[in-house]
Order: sequence, then structure tokens, then C-alpha cells
Amino acid sequence: MQSLSAVIPAYQASRVLPACLDALAASNVQPQEVIVVDDGPSTDDTAAIARGRGARVISMTRQLGPGGARNAGVAAAGGDLILFVDSDVCVRPDAVGKLVAVFADQHDVAAAFGSYDTSPPASNFTSQYKNLLHHYVHQQGREDAQTFWAGLGAVRRSAFEAVGGFDAQRYGRPSIEDIELGYRLLAAGGRVRLVKSAQGTHLKRWTLSGMLRTDVFDRAIPWTELILSSGRMPDDLNLGWRHRLGVASVGLALAAAVGALFAPQLWIFVLLMLAVAAGAGSDAIAFFARERGILFALRAIPLHLAYFAASGFAFAVGLLRHGKRRLS
Repeated sequence: MQSLSAVIPAYQASRVLPACLDALAASNVQPQEVIVVDDGPSTDDTAAIARGRGARVISMTRQLGPGGARNAGVAAAGGDLILFVDSDVCVRPDAVGKLVAVFADQHDVAAAFGSYDTSPPASNFTSQYKNLLHHYVHQQGREDAQTFWAGLGAVRRSAFEAVGGFDAQRYGRPSIEDIELGYRLLAAGGRVRLVKSAQGTHLKRWTLSGMLRTDVFDRAIPWTELILSSGRMPDDLNLGWRHRLGVASVGLALAAAVGALFAPQLWIFVLLMLAVAAGAGSDAIAFFARERGILFALRAIPLHLAYFAASGFAFAVGLLRHGKRRLS
């Protein structure tokens, strides 16, 4: 049986880390060691909380970001398999076992990951929307994945080391360091599996501005640049045809709205494109209705359209930045 080490990057995590570590301690399958990488170091009780719950603590002398912190954790770990858990994620009791089982059954798998569940504790609307959307997108994804997610994911140590781990130089803050790692694992001939039933509860409280800022600047723009530089455009997760149609429709609606200031008849086209975008997102809206009721789903429609608009803006910026880099 392969040994398992858990690596948790943490910074100023005293509010969420106790629940994260308690959930891991209640897992049906236990890692042989739990390593908390205090990436900062933190000025709160992050390190003390981790030690008090039996975790090994590695304190960074300077902040490296989650990619660099995870690299440091792996370097100190002894396991054949490395389980990555974010400090604000509480694994369900069966989640670790379901991830580990994939490696035992499928020897060509380099990495496996799960998803958030449908029970985020933050009650504000944006937190519910964001976490439920993440869950829905992952539940609709292909099990033979084209990327990786380190919020709740595992990797073979040998595969991780063979590709050089996370690119901490390129991604010095929370970004798409896990997605980019997945690209390299696949390019090296490994498989990445999405284990939909391996789930964890996300404790983060989202604000609207924080969600849009993260989605645009920390995720979508760098992901666009990665897609253009690698030449690989996955047709999966939140890059599927529905998402692309929604982004294109909202973009056309916004462009037509500018024209409608001078040609009012264009407002019909604006409404038509918004209807198309709403249709493209109808699968997610229907999911919201099933999980939280029709009123929640109706409130989610304008936020979902804004999500499409932010994605389109990010793609345009990423395209411009990529082009500028190639010309320089």
C-alpha cells in the first residue's frame, strides 16, 4: 500500500484551520503525516493551531504563495502520494479514501481531484452562488480531466517531481498554479482524474468584488495566457460550449448596447443576446433552483450574466497581453 502525506498551505488561517484539520482527522483514510506550511509566516495562531492538532509545521521565511508552499511541503513529505487540501476546506469522511483508491486501481493516473460540496457555511448570496457554481461545474466535468485542482486533490509524488512541481516563480500568489501543473502532468503522459464524489466543504466567505477580482485577474486572465501559450483549449469544466456561448452572447449584447445609444433599434438585439446568454446558463440556473429554490435561481441570473461578462473581459485582456508578449 502506498504511503500518504497531506500538505496544507496556510497563511493567517486561524479562523478556518481548526475545522480543516479536525475534518482530516475524522477521515476514514488517514494520511501517515499532515504537514502545514505556514506561508508567511503568519502573525496569528496558525502555527500553534497546527501543532496543537498534531501536524508538522514548516514555516517559510518569506511568502511564496500556495504553489511555493506546497512545493516546500512535498519536499519535506515522505509519502508516495501527496494529498493537497486548502486550509479553508473540510474534507468529507470518505473523500480521501475515494481519491487514494483511484491510484491503486489505475496505475497510469498521475493526479486526482474532487470538488466542493453543496453546503458552504457562509450564508451570504455571493458565497452560496460561487461555491455552488464550483460544485456544479465540477460535477458536470469529464472524469478524464484536462486540468488539476489543488483545493482537494492528490498527486503521485514521482509524477509531481518529474515535472518540477508547481511553478512558484510564475505564480507567486493564488492563481492557476494547479491548472498549469495539470497541463504539464498531462503533457508528460499522465492521466488526471476528476473524482466527483470526493468532496469537501469550502469555508470561504465571498464578496461580489472579491469574487470578480479573483475570477478575472487571478484565474481567467492567466488561464487565457496559458491556453494561448500552450495551444491547448480544453472543452471541459467552465470552458465548455455553454460557457463560450454565454460569454460571446454577453459580449455582443454589451457591444450592441453601445450602438443602441445611437440606433435605438439595436436594443432588440441586446435583449435577444441576453436571452441567448441566459439560455446558455440555464443548466446552472436550474441546478440553483433545485438546490436553493426558484427565488435564489432568479437572483443568480444577473450574477451569472456578470460572470459571463467578466470571463469575456478577461479573455480579451489575456489575448492582448499574450500578443504584446510575443511582439516584445
